[in-house]
Amino acid sequence: MSHGRSGHSLAYQWFWKSAFVVSLIVAGWLLYYSTQQIDYVWRWYRVPQYFVAEQVVETRSMLMGEVASIVAKGDKSVVTVADGEERESYTVPTEGLRVSTGDTIYAGDVLGTETHTKPGILLQGAWLTLYISAVAIVIGIVLGLVTGLARLSENPFFRYWAITYIELIRGSPLLVQIYIWYFVLGTLVNNLLQQKGIPQIPTLWFGIASMAVFTGAYVAEIVRAGIQSIHRGQREAARSLGMNAFQSMRHIVLPQALRRILPPLAGQFISLIKDSSLLGIIAIRELTKATREVVTVSLQPFEIFFVCALLYLILTFGLSLLTNYLERKIVQS
Repeated sequence: MSHGRSGHSLAYQWFWKSAFVVSLIVAGWLLYYSTQQIDYVWRWYRVPQYFVAEQVVETRSMLMGEVASIVAKGDKSVVTVADGEERESYTVPTEGLRVSTGDTIYAGDVLGTETHTKPGILLQGAWLTLYISAVAIVIGIVLGLVTGLARLSENPFFRYWAITYIELIRGSPLLVQIYIWYFVLGTLVNNLLQQKGIPQIPTLWFGIASMAVFTGAYVAEIVRAGIQSIHRGQREAARSLGMNAFQSMRHIVLPQALRRILPPLAGQFISLIKDSSLLGIIAIRELTKATREVVTVSLQPFEIFFVCALLYLILTFGLSLLTNYLERKIVQS
């Protein structure tokens, strides 16, 4: 009789796999049935416009007069409006041309239109979420690595500062830290910059700073635990080969520790992507805030929040796949 990896028979494996599929179908049907029992009109067809939006740009005449001439130049046309000796020319797309030669024009009349395609508000929010998370992750890794090493330092100055930073950040909610960064530190810094005549720092960077500092404290503890998990004999062997403390840490300890800290680091970064939803409270239009704005305008809470959850799932699942790929690469090397 054949057995799977866990030692159970193939029949056992197939039975429980089939049970999982059936339970998944039942859960989906129950969700669908529940949605049919409420007085709600589903409008999924309206969702795509929040991913790719079309904007109609109108070219209007600033002069009252007559269309003196229309000269085609490729896919554009130059419309000249004349009022006696006064003339004004406007370049509009030939396809969107709304006037002909000799037409009487009043100030504010539309001469032509042009349609521009741009990312919708949900796509913009997803991109901003990804951008904030990526920048905060990079800064958080650097900050966490330095703090983690300082946490293990024999120098009391560096060690105590590292402990203070880690405990302060981990001991307070991220929401409170965002408020402090924006309303307290942001106000102080921007007031000082304004007094010196220096441009103020945008809100976005205070949001990124709060996320990076928050992540750095957790990364520091992950780094510390990873380094301490490497047997002391590794460092002693490196010293016996003539390496100093820095060289043994760089060439011996950290490469081994990286393999062990990568999974918890991935979990921390996935949490960071989801925690970025809190930045909406300081008017940063990340994915969750963009979703709330769309719901307010469209009055479609069910469809839009389902789509929002799906976008977060895509971002976090993509990061999980990337982490698994890096983990395999590190193991192979």
